[in-house]
Amino acid sequence: MSKEIQRLTGMQDVLPDERRYWDVITAAAERLARRYGFQRIDTPIIEATELFTRGVGQASDFFVQKEMYTLEEPDGSSITLRPEFTAGFMRAYIQNGLSSWPRPVKLYTIGPAFRRERPQAGRLRQHTQFNAEIMGEDDPAADVEVMMLAMNLYRELGFQGLTFQLNSTGCPVCKPGYVEKLKAYLGDHLDKLADIDKERLSKNPLRVLDSKEPGMEALLAGAPHILDHLCDDCRDHFGGVRGLLDALDQSYTINFRLVRGIDYYTKTVFEVWQKGIGAQAALCGGGRYDGLAEDIGGPPTPGVGFGSSPERIVLGMKEQGVRPPEVEPLPVLIAHFGGETKTAATQLAFRLRAAGIGARLAFGRQRRSMKSQMREADHHGARVVLILGDDEVARGEVTVRPMGGGEQVRVPVAEVVEWVARSGQ
Repeated sequence: MSKEIQRLTGMQDVLPDERRYWDVITAAAERLARRYGFQRIDTPIIEATELFTRGVGQASDFFVQKEMYTLEEPDGSSITLRPEFTAGFMRAYIQNGLSSWPRPVKLYTIGPAFRRERPQAGRLRQHTQFNAEIMGEDDPAADVEVMMLAMNLYRELGFQGLTFQLNSTGCPVCKPGYVEKLKAYLGDHLDKLADIDKERLSKNPLRVLDSKEPGMEALLAGAPHILDHLCDDCRDHFGGVRGLLDALDQSYTINFRLVRGIDYYTKTVFEVWQKGIGAQAALCGGGRYDGLAEDIGGPPTPGVGFGSSPERIVLGMKEQGVRPPEVEPLPVLIAHFGGETKTAATQLAFRLRAAGIGARLAFGRQRRSMKSQMREADHHGARVVLILGDDEVARGEVTVRPMGGGEQVRVPVAEVVEWVARSGQ
């Protein structure tokens, strides 16, 4: 006997009961995105690897060095399953001439992304993302717009008690000076750093601020804060973001350790937090990436956006006791006894569906008992059973049996669609 094949580690099957959550989430995400003036775009799942090595950044070990699914083509070119959406958005913006559109350009998408990482609650190797991006605008109001789109998505889904974690990562003018101060501080405490943090210190020191290693909480409490080292432009921008959030009475917490894991971020970075999702508090994250377009060969183009995964939102909905609506059962089951009655039942099923009435046809290669078909109707929640036996077919009629009790009647087959529609079944 062959060994049973299992799904791969870090992947998931989204079964119908779980899919109900997804349908509510994606519908709300698209509805809100359109309300905010975003237009949908879909980009390829596979991109040139160089898009991510240049756009995400070589120092972003989170993706490039360890967690991208990359393969070599026969011609020697390298391609990668997208690990994130923003670089692909900017590539599409440049390649398709969207810079000629009236600015800003506001785009969103929903689709799969792939990361070779250790699976955990709400984080899978194949996961789905809802991404929204504003390109061509450096106004702090654009930052707040994507932040509030994220926040209001969760509110619309029934979440309570959410807050922003907020920081600035500076820009090419002020970030290098801060990084040197951080490196000097951490260099004085090398004996307290885990090997992974020593590696990050040599490649991307900001990532050490995001360390979850034992003892780092106390050590990083004494580290220099980037907000004390911002240039005037970054300080003004961050003040603008905070001022607008205050005007909207939106709570936030300044978190100097919030840096996100990708090199392209500049100025604003944020996350929406909710406690209780395993070890992960963040429902989503995003920020500003004003230098990304130039990194991948385009003209200077400011941008800001965020991404969130339905997988993690589902965990949060369950944590807060938010349930999606129940699926309405098909109202009609059509029972038959094979032969000509099966043919007539099949014809009736498609007539009902064409009229917009949900109908389930009883299957079976062998003749089935009426008791068996009635059990099927009850199991699936049908409100009425339409019975086609030899006598009904000969007379051109259908027997209508209400499942909730009531009188069984016969209706001419030519009138049964109208009868069912009129009866509200």
